[in-house]
Amino acid sequence: MMLRGKRVSLRAVEPEDLDLMYRIENDTEIWKYGTANVPYSRYALRRYIEETTCDIFVDGRLRLVIVDASGTSLGFIDLQNLDARNRRAEVGIALLSEWQGQHYGTEAMELLLHYAAHHLHLHQLYAIVADENQAAMHMFLQTKFKPSGTLSEWLYNGASGYADASLLTCILD
Repeated sequence: MMLRGKRVSLRAVEPEDLDLMYRIENDTEIWKYGTANVPYSRYALRRYIEETTCDIFVDGRLRLVIVDASGTSLGFIDLQNLDARNRRAEVGIALLSEWQGQHYGTEAMELLLHYAAHHLHLHQLYAIVADENQAAMHMFLQTKFKPSGTLSEWLYNGASGYADASLLTCILD
């Protein structure tokens, strides 16, 4: 599967993406913005790559690789926590730091929104974004997401305590 935009494409995860996945999943700077708080082994990530069907309705999640026009892998965009009955899923995105701030994430999100609406027939996507992650907040608001509420003290940041997050939703129909 390949979803193509002007500057980026989204494709299924391949075994060759193990190093990229290992780097992103074990980046402790990213952990403060989400729910991960333990490192993943290469073994566990290799098993994930081998076992995924790339079918959100089978796996309950879908991870796609964001690549630029030259084929360089920039990061991942995910649909997870699929609620098939209510036709919604959570979306997440992680770009390597060297590719952030260059609008690759915005275009990747636009491709994912189109795919979710027109091929997966989802009604709604949602994201939980740490309030301090202003770059991600800006990207989501640029791509049809709307603020839907504040999640007080939602994310634990270790020594700095708890941080608020925002629930952002996007109606696809």
